[in-house]
Amino acid sequence: MREYTTYRDFFPYYLQEHAKAETRLFHYIGSILAIGVLIFALASQNWWLLLVVPLSGYFFAWVSHAFIEKNKPATFTYPLWSLRGDYHMLWLAVTGGLSAALERAGVAPHAAE
Repeated sequence: MREYTTYRDFFPYYLQEHAKAETRLFHYIGSILAIGVLIFALASQNWWLLLVVPLSGYFFAWVSHAFIEKNKPATFTYPLWSLRGDYHMLWLAVTGGLSAALERAGVAPHAAE
């Protein structure tokens, strides 16, 4: 695997590692769940729930890489950029920019559906 020195260079690789729409869906579920657990933990002041935040997010992501995408999660090599990539990809999906980003990254059109 190539070493990345900037997030800008890393993000196309990140999208290639999430080529299947099902993988991205699992990431969205995990990312949104993590935000929900974080908000609930802060609102309820149940600080133990803060331990569940990364687990809730990464569980769905890692399952999708193991059983759908069948590749190694970028989290293991680039943990912070991968976390940023999760929310960047989610933002692009919500705002309608994901298809163009996937195309620029060289992800096949059928994978973007």
